[in-house]
Amino acid sequence: MSERKVFDDQAQEMLSILLENFWILRAKEPEVYQAIRERENILKEYVLDKLGYQLIVHRHFVKLEKIPAEPQAWMGIEEFQQPRDYAILCCVLAYLESLDADEQFLLSDLCTEVKALYPGEVTLDWRNYEHRKSLVRVLQFVTNLGMLKVVDGDTGSFNNAEEAEVLYEASVVARYFMRTYPKDLAQFHSQEELLAADLIAGDEEVTGARRRHRIYRQLLLTPAMYKHPGEDPDFLYLRNMRARLQDDLDKHTGLQLELYRQTAMLVAPEPRAHLTLFPDQKSICDLALQLSAYVREERLHGRRQLDEQGRLVLSEVEFVQAVKACQQKYGRGWSKQYREGLLKDTAAELLELLRGWQMAAVDKATGRVYLLPAFARLTGDYPADFLVKENAQDEPSAVAAE
Repeated sequence: MSERKVFDDQAQEMLSILLENFWILRAKEPEVYQAIRERENILKEYVLDKLGYQLIVHRHFVKLEKIPAEPQAWMGIEEFQQPRDYAILCCVLAYLESLDADEQFLLSDLCTEVKALYPGEVTLDWRNYEHRKSLVRVLQFVTNLGMLKVVDGDTGSFNNAEEAEVLYEASVVARYFMRTYPKDLAQFHSQEELLAADLIAGDEEVTGARRRHRIYRQLLLTPAMYKHPGEDPDFLYLRNMRARLQDDLDKHTGLQLELYRQTAMLVAPEPRAHLTLFPDQKSICDLALQLSAYVREERLHGRRQLDEQGRLVLSEVEFVQAVKACQQKYGRGWSKQYREGLLKDTAAELLELLRGWQMAAVDKATGRVYLLPAFARLTGDYPADFLVKENAQDEPSAVAAE
């Protein structure tokens, strides 16, 4: 196996895959695994220098240990719905660590161990439907990641009956789900300590490594990076190093750096197969583009003003009214779900989408909705002849525009 020493287009693609995926299993994606192995050294060198990340290359998998600069709510496990799900996941991982690779076990044995390991004063009761659903979500998650293999039975059957039995087989990769820490977890006292555990020790201003890692993590792992109120050293660094950062990111990721007064983000000049991009093909994204166009028109006519941080502030009622205005203008082209659904449900789903993409934030105390600067980056409208097509058979898609 020859080592590739040049950061070529294939290395760019492999870096995107590593950033997008929890890990790459050799058994499932042998070609991707091999391509990363061939570029192991240049990839390791880049992610360590720019992001402070470790690239783990194992004979069964490759994994980029990704730690965020600032944790966000959307960074959780999408399939999980309750804090209980995460607690059960930890119990399942502890049980799997006690098994040998390829060792088989029954769901009933797992249930007994998880119940015994579950922390806190509230105990699990598998007669409780919600508790069973939590375990099913966890087992489906670890199965999809390749940590478990279903030998016989159906995990989903546990939803309907606590007596359901399934035969599983533990995978060797289950031991590598949790990242390693320089000291015992019990010695950490806060989330901030956990996040800082992997950062380079020493004088931050002398090495500059922490700031570089923090900025690259924000740019590559989040939709947008916003300037903090007042003096923001990270944004000053971005402005001073903009040309160098753009050259580096273009060479190694193929993405373009956009830097505004309050916002920095990476954009893809064209669709990329291995990246999650906005907008995607979901019809709710059409509504988001149309809402952005409506808000921009409101601002142009002086009916809305931005605050000192470049945000547009709306009350809950005003946000729903804005969605209603979009419905009145564009609703005929919306999918059936949004044409006929309740307006408040459509507004809630749209707001959740914008929050996930860091285009909106909500003040829990007041209910105010803050439309953030990244939201103005794209707008969308239907083609000019849309309104004259009375009997169009296909639902049109909003055309995105800068």
